[in-house]
Amino acid sequence: MTEDAEPAGERAARGDARDDEPESDATPGVPEDTGGEDADDVPEDVVTYDRFTKMDGAQYERVNEFLRDRTYITAREWAIARLCADFRTETGVEMTKIGENLPELVPFMTDTYTPQAVNQARAAFEDKVRTAGATFLYGAMSDFFTADELDDVMYEATEVAKFLLEVEGVDLSVEDELDAEERISSVMREVREASSELREEE
Repeated sequence: MTEDAEPAGERAARGDARDDEPESDATPGVPEDTGGEDADDVPEDVVTYDRFTKMDGAQYERVNEFLRDRTYITAREWAIARLCADFRTETGVEMTKIGENLPELVPFMTDTYTPQAVNQARAAFEDKVRTAGATFLYGAMSDFFTADELDDVMYEATEVAKFLLEVEGVDLSVEDELDAEERISSVMREVREASSELREEE
């Protein structure tokens, strides 16, 4: 699958669209007429949700372009995966609440989504994380990179991850950043050593 095209279901079920309707190429930044939900009907935890406040005024296309250049995920997958983690209850994820209130929860998402579309975006995010993880780990274990090159890869990946966390409102201290980077580097050194031993045994 090419990264320029969104996966099947990526643009599906915006607003009150049905799951069996064909995908459209509608721009994600253009809201659909959802009937004008009364502000009094918006749940309190939606009103007080402030995870993406640093993105006020951001356009979907700009956010998506940034992510496409640096990760495998789309802006839609990023936002919805974060919401699914934050709106998880003992009985599951509140997908209906997320979909119906998406424009209130995430500034650059201007359309509502069905629960099915929310679930599709979360599943796509999880699949891409697993695929990217396998790709990276193979690259790290296969001796394609020197130790210094692998450190560079990890540094760049860590910088992007930290930026996304900061956008979500996570306050990272310098000490926390250095500690995380050292722990990641330590793990990767162990991976290289273990893979080197494995290749020698073979």
